[in-house]
Amino acid sequence: MNENMNGKTLVISGGTKGIGKACVYRFAQEGVNVAFTYNSNAQVAQEIADDVEAKFGVKCKCYAFNVLEPEKYKELFLEIDKDFDRVDFFISNAMIYGRAVVGGYGRFMKLKPRGLNNIYTATVNAFVCGAQQAAKRMEKTGGGSIVSLSSTGNLVYIENYAGHGTNKAAVEAMVRYAATELGDMGIRVNAVSGGPIDTDALKAFTNYEEVRDKTAELSPLNRMGQPTDLASACYFLCTKEASWVTGHTLIVDGGTTFK
Repeated sequence: MNENMNGKTLVISGGTKGIGKACVYRFAQEGVNVAFTYNSNAQVAQEIADDVEAKFGVKCKCYAFNVLEPEKYKELFLEIDKDFDRVDFFISNAMIYGRAVVGGYGRFMKLKPRGLNNIYTATVNAFVCGAQQAAKRMEKTGGGSIVSLSSTGNLVYIENYAGHGTNKAAVEAMVRYAATELGDMGIRVNAVSGGPIDTDALKAFTNYEEVRDKTAELSPLNRMGQPTDLASACYFLCTKEASWVTGHTLIVDGGTTFK
């Protein structure tokens, strides 16, 4: 347990699987209390919250939230305020896939505004609305750290990923603007950009197995990225060890982007 982190509070969107779930456990094992959101599966979310509290002795609560309605972050944080007396870290992680991205996930000539707009809402608007609410609370405690998840799909070509990749580039730009304007509050803002990570979101890709095998082949480390790889990077950016890191995108890709 990290004494500098013990008793602080993380708010993270999308904590029931993949990178988000890995972050919940990574922070909790260091004594950080956790508030996380889920989209639909209340039972799974509650099981995770109960497991985290039992294993690490921290407070862990889950809240229903639809990332396609980012304006409701205000209501969400008011609910979190009832259970937690402070907010120190915010990670914008939740992402959409499936029906909501139809028209946004596909080759360039098949892209349509509705799908693209949904991805923008879930990526950029959600980051902005969540970070605004978190920053108001962080200011009261002297600062904090905000992290947005991103993807190297805005740097290298991934088939059918134009909609997501473009919006990841947009959220990284928004991160730099937020970092510049929130620094006076003692708030650092960064992004963690992952290469292809073995998650349910990636498994939703039509060419999942091809991406998985190609990633392992491209990486000098000869393996696919795991959710814990990105969770550890998010955790680092929230610690005192990263106290002079802000407005930065930390690429965690197993060396795949260079190749």
